[in-house]
Amino acid sequence: MDNHDEVREFLTSRRGRITPEQAGLPSGGRRRVSGLRRSEVAALADVSVEYYAKLERGNLAGVSPAVLEAVARALRLDDAERAHLLNLAHTATGADALGRPRRRATRSWRPHPSLRWTLDAVTGGLAFVRNGRMDLLAANALGRAFYADIYAGGGHPPNLARFIFLDPAGRRFFPDWDLVADTTVAILRTEAGRDPHDRSLHDLVGELSTRSDDFRTRWGSHNVRRHGTGEKRFHHRVVGDVTLAYQSLDMAAEPGLTLTIYTAEPGSPADEGLRLLASWTTDSTPCGPGADTPPTTPHTGARPQP
Repeated sequence: MDNHDEVREFLTSRRGRITPEQAGLPSGGRRRVSGLRRSEVAALADVSVEYYAKLERGNLAGVSPAVLEAVARALRLDDAERAHLLNLAHTATGADALGRPRRRATRSWRPHPSLRWTLDAVTGGLAFVRNGRMDLLAANALGRAFYADIYAGGGHPPNLARFIFLDPAGRRFFPDWDLVADTTVAILRTEAGRDPHDRSLHDLVGELSTRSDDFRTRWGSHNVRRHGTGEKRFHHRVVGDVTLAYQSLDMAAEPGLTLTIYTAEPGSPADEGLRLLASWTTDSTPCGPGADTPPTTPHTGARPQP
């Protein structure tokens, strides 16, 4: 796959954010660029200016791991950015086409019964499986209740990125909307570097870029991120404001899919809120992608109201 534009824009954006002072270089008076010059990156990476210019034009095919690491150090890349650069290099050489595990299309994917059992076994928190496009593929009963607005918005499967950028409810649901939006785009950008042949991802990015200025601006920043652990604030329409901790785990048996579990500090107001929400979920709530109806209250059959 020809990924010259992606490589060029990524390297240029990383170079532009580093000042000479941050790199331990003299500022040299007036400068025509806000960040480092190509010659300065080349010197820091111990390669010729001509060679680095070739890399920044998008020619990563055949570049040695040692040179990639030197460029990563020169550009002060973090772990996620280093991995992204390596993925771009693998794509440029065609290595990803041979080494990438084959995956079935999302529409035909169904959770294995053991995965359903695993999700249902998580009763004190919300658990769900997503792919790199931010599609919600499966969830436990509490996860479906917590994300009821996303499921109610439709989509097969429901998509977190669409909810965040295209649904007005997304800004209410995430009090720290700007941070969540930044993270979401960084995850999608990371996935684009890891699996550039994903046509569904291309279509999603095109849709969001067309319909959301907020997304388009963030997509152009070329930020990437590994989403592993942390805390996130929510404003749920039933239980109000809650802060939950999360852990995300890559699924070895399903390459490209991630299992995420959100839990609350024991005894905290958020923990009480999750317990309240869990009491309103029904035992029969399905967790697979074919179940589109949010949980209802067991007594009235109506959706819980605040």
